[in-house]
Amino acid sequence: MTRGNAVIDNLQHWLDDQITAIKASKRYQAIAALPPLQRYSVIICAFLLSQAVIFSALYLVFGEMVVLGFLASILAGSATGFGALTAVLFKKVSSNLFNSLLGAAAGVMLAATAFSLLVPGISYGNLSWPGKGIYIVSAGMLLGAIFLHFADRQLPHFNFKTIENISQSSLKKIWLFIIAITIHNFPEGMSVGVSFGTGNMKDGLVLAIAVALQNIPEGLAVALPLVAMGYNRWRAVAIAGATGLVEPIGGLLGVTMVTVFQPLLPITMGFAAGAMLFVISEEIIPETHAAGRSRYATFALMAGFIVMMVLDNALS
Repeated sequence: MTRGNAVIDNLQHWLDDQITAIKASKRYQAIAALPPLQRYSVIICAFLLSQAVIFSALYLVFGEMVVLGFLASILAGSATGFGALTAVLFKKVSSNLFNSLLGAAAGVMLAATAFSLLVPGISYGNLSWPGKGIYIVSAGMLLGAIFLHFADRQLPHFNFKTIENISQSSLKKIWLFIIAITIHNFPEGMSVGVSFGTGNMKDGLVLAIAVALQNIPEGLAVALPLVAMGYNRWRAVAIAGATGLVEPIGGLLGVTMVTVFQPLLPITMGFAAGAMLFVISEEIIPETHAAGRSRYATFALMAGFIVMMVLDNALS
């Protein structure tokens, strides 16, 4: 736990330094002095302008598919904030409902991993290395799982349910959980980017939808404990939504990497699949079975898998 507390303390000091530096800048002070409506208008316009510059640069350098992959990963990541909005209305969610949401998320991710990452990954691998695609993708899967294994070693493991019972004296534990969720979101965003990097719009869309659906209960799992600890509801939603912001970074890395280096495509698809399977097996499914009432989650998992399988087939 000492290592985890040190991570939180260092992160908090860094954030405090950055906030102090921003508040001391003349530009911040000038914006803060504006009337509220004018201030928010300036912030929104600056944000939209920055996005226009980013997307224009990506389009000019890499092309349309990179822009679409980056945009899809942004939308998938923003679903975390959408799921967190439930915390504005409720302080608690029933165990059966939460287990069902997690089970459906697991089914959706399993189907997307199989049909949008592993199957096409093996095909692309066979194109570059005839007859060896399965081995290339398998190696990538192991790398993805090992990556998250060591990420969990650096931060103590906290699951979705145990944080509901954390006392106020252990607020740092919730923040460790939030950091762990943020780290796990990176390969999810990367998987969306990698899928768009193949040039296959269908696989990219299916995976983006799957990640977005999985992010909804994830955002809820982050926001509810913060509300229970006394955080302002909208601030809790904002924090939960921020955990999804790492997905566009992973998405941009994935789509640009495989666009520029096509031979890496099979192993990166395997990496993303392995990381997603690690999250499903390590985080989601055990939680839905922990309380001894797994039947709701089991049927929800099957329903999620079927829905995503049908969607994958329909988009084909």
